[in-house]
Order: sequence, then structure tokens, then C-alpha cells
Amino acid sequence: MSDTINSDDIATHELRVRYAETDRMGVAHHTYYLVWFEAGRTDYMRERDVRYRDLEEKGIFLPVSEYSCRMMRSAKYDDLITVRTSVESLKSRQVTFNYRVMHGKKLLATGKTVHICTDKNARPILIPDWIKEGLLRKA
Repeated sequence: MSDTINSDDIATHELRVRYAETDRMGVAHHTYYLVWFEAGRTDYMRERDVRYRDLEEKGIFLPVSEYSCRMMRSAKYDDLITVRTSVESLKSRQVTFNYRVMHGKKLLATGKTVHICTDKNARPILIPDWIKEGLLRKA
């Protein structure tokens, strides 16, 4: 099985910035970008029939081992934003997701999360082939 990644294969997740996610100036707090990344990642996986619930029921987990976020512009209260998610790399025990947070055609932020595949005892394991195949499947 090839681990070649098609960077054009993305999932999009739209959401509206909620008041609770902003400060007094109406600007989205930086911590919410990671929450939005998770929403985008969950949609990416769900669209490819790789649901977190199914993994966890089988004793397979994908905890975050590393993350980054670079904000170029602020998301503001009531903005309709889109999180564009893709897989950057897929290794034997690790998967890396990329994110682009957009407001219309404006790029607000970029980021990534790195996940290690583990068993229920948090021991690293090989990513099962059915998960790899699903993550590489075009939606």
C-alpha cells in the first residue's frame, strides 16, 4: 500500500465564530483554533469512514503528540469560517494533518497536528491497514 498523499484531497468544515469564543474586542481566542482543527479532522476522517468512535471501540487511539498554529488574521465574532483539512503524511505509527482556516478567500491561519497511534494503554502501535486505507481514500 502506498503512503503517497494527495494534498488536493481535503475536507471542509464550516462554522460560525460564536460569542463565547471571542474576547471583549470580538476577536476569536487563539485556543479555539485547535478546537476548530479537531472539528475539521473529525469531518475529514468521517467522510472517509474512519470514525473516532469506531477506532476507540476497537481499542485504537490517535492522541495528539505535537501541534502548531500560525495566525495571520483574526477571526471575529459571527464570521463564517471554513477549516480545510488534509493529510500531510502517514507513517507506520504516525499521521500528520494540515489545516487552513479561511474567512471567504482570506487565509486566517494555518496549522498541523501530529498523532501517534496507540492502544488503550497508550502504548504506540502500528496504524492498522484499514485506517491507513481510509485516510488515503478520496472522499
